[in-house]
Amino acid sequence: MPAEQYAASRHAAWLGAAAIITNEVGQVLLVRPTYREDGSWLLPGGVVERGEHPHVTCRREITEELGLDLPLSAVLAVHSFSAHHPDLQLGTHCPGEVRFVLDGGSLTPGQVEAIRLPPEELSEYAFLETRDAVQRLRPVDGQIMLAAYRARLGNTATTHLADGRHILAVPALDRHDVHVRYRPLWNSPLHRSPVPERLPVQQAWAWCFVPDGRVVVVADPGPQGALPMLPGGTVESTDATPEDTLHREAAEEAQLTLTDPVRLGWVLDETGEVYGGVGPNARLRLTARVTAIGPAAVDPATGRPFARLLATPAQAAALLGWGPPGAQQAQLAVDTARERWRLPTARATAIEEIPAEGMRLS
Repeated sequence: MPAEQYAASRHAAWLGAAAIITNEVGQVLLVRPTYREDGSWLLPGGVVERGEHPHVTCRREITEELGLDLPLSAVLAVHSFSAHHPDLQLGTHCPGEVRFVLDGGSLTPGQVEAIRLPPEELSEYAFLETRDAVQRLRPVDGQIMLAAYRARLGNTATTHLADGRHILAVPALDRHDVHVRYRPLWNSPLHRSPVPERLPVQQAWAWCFVPDGRVVVVADPGPQGALPMLPGGTVESTDATPEDTLHREAAEEAQLTLTDPVRLGWVLDETGEVYGGVGPNARLRLTARVTAIGPAAVDPATGRPFARLLATPAQAAALLGWGPPGAQQAQLAVDTARERWRLPTARATAIEEIPAEGMRLS
């Protein structure tokens, strides 16, 4: 085939590049363009210009749109978009698009304050929980954002998508539609002293370690996605101690058998609003060793089975949306597990689902 004829036969497509950028608690940065008639929002990024590489585009667009110069650490997702996809704005003549989504990292409060938008192109920005972010994005853009962000959270390889759908094996976080669980008490200090007698303990959660140094995270499914949490729950009147609460809840939610729970500290809840406005109370944080994981079962409190995941403590902290205090608490749990049980530091691996039949622990 002559060179010109061969060149003309090749598939042509647009190229785009965008970034997943979060704040310290894991909320995703979106921008609102002035030129979209449907009012939908976007991830920071833009069109790859002729002769430009996508990673260069991404960094350039971040500078132009946000006024920030950010390093890019990974390609989180590559997405192929059909020429006739229903999410295309009416009248757009698109030959198809290949979009690269890169990791722009987490911004410090100072970097957030430094954001400056070009008013002729962008009218506002917002950091949003992923469940809220998808409501502001076009459906396919929401699917791309979730897959890319979960690739970052789960430490998986680059995710490959076609029209918003995975074309290879679906990672655990996507399979269970897991979202970061932002909590209002994320920045409350962890008190290492014993709980004062005047404060009732309303909650007991634990960093539950398996022998390789990872921890168990459970995710409660719901209509807007599954929210991750550490095993544990509300202290009931039938529980003699918060440790009894932990053993009971870990068995009910994740079918875990625990041993040797250790108190790491407690967080002050000044209102107790989630418990019916009971007033000041303590939320206890513990760590424990998992000795057995049984077959998956329905949680008696909710009537549905929870997703059971194995993650490094750092990955678990990111899923919980506790920001720097959560990372510090995770490290405290790691140090305790290493000193008390001689457990290794978990290797940075992809988040893994615990099999429905349970696991043998050496």
